[in-house]
Amino acid sequence: MPNIKSAKKRVITSRKKAVGNNVIESSRRTAIKNFEKAVKAGEKEVSSEKLNVALQRIDKSAKSGLIHKNKAARLKSRLTKMKNNME
Repeated sequence: MPNIKSAKKRVITSRKKAVGNNVIESSRRTAIKNFEKAVKAGEKEVSSEKLNVALQRIDKSAKSGLIHKNKAARLKSRLTKMKNNME
């Protein structure tokens, strides 16, 4: 445990940020998995709704700096291709 006051504050804030980052990260992964399951099942309407949710989660994680903007673009492109190839 740190002894300096500012270092103690930094430990507390980094823990809080880590919790928030984990929430965003896990919701993004879950949204992508749900979309992929809907595509595998062949449900067109459900998959389009899940695609929108997944794209929102990807944008949010890129905006907050959890993933690079190019990774976000790559993920969005890959998911959109899956949706288009389904039809």
